[in-house]
Amino acid sequence: MTDAGTGRVSAVTSAVARQVHELRAARGWSFEELAGRSGVSKGMLVQIEGARTNPSIGTLCRVADAFGVSIARLLEPAEERGVRISAAADAPVLWQGDRGGTARLLNGLGEPDLVELWEWRLQPGEGHRSPDHPRGTREILHVLAGTATVTVDGVDHDVRAGETIEFHADREHGYRTSGDEPVRLVMVVVTPSGEWDRRTRSRGPRPS
Repeated sequence: MTDAGTGRVSAVTSAVARQVHELRAARGWSFEELAGRSGVSKGMLVQIEGARTNPSIGTLCRVADAFGVSIARLLEPAEERGVRISAAADAPVLWQGDRGGTARLLNGLGEPDLVELWEWRLQPGEGHRSPDHPRGTREILHVLAGTATVTVDGVDHDVRAGETIEFHADREHGYRTSGDEPVRLVMVVVTPSGEWDRRTRSRGPRPS
């Protein structure tokens, strides 16, 4: 990894550590409470708050869901800006495939619902499986190149370049390449606001 790439990972790790600590402290939650709500182990949460690990995309999803915020919120730097323009090359890579594929979180909004914009690049033979998201979550994928096979609730859907698929993402789903061509797609994830408790599979209001 280049020095610039290492710097971006370090910045992401530090931002997540700070945001998780602040969000947890604001709610008065112990590590045990957050672990129960998110399904992420207490040990991993301690590592995250100590900026001693670069959490996976699945871990970030679970922690963000528990707080009722977007993943983008967990990656926010300390300073806030009214207008922000960012380059795709500067967006954090939150998933890397074993053949060179990547998933970048381009941006996200936190009000009134949670909205995230992603760019995925999958090499032939690569795929990603995602657990169910909080109830009411929907995803929209637009394929820019190649053909993606999107699996929702065990059913495969082939989506070709120029086509768009929209589906309920509060059930198991995944994406993979179909054929020998790389796939590039953009994805929008929309999740209703509110803290999600995986123990009871219920949503509570997000603190104001």
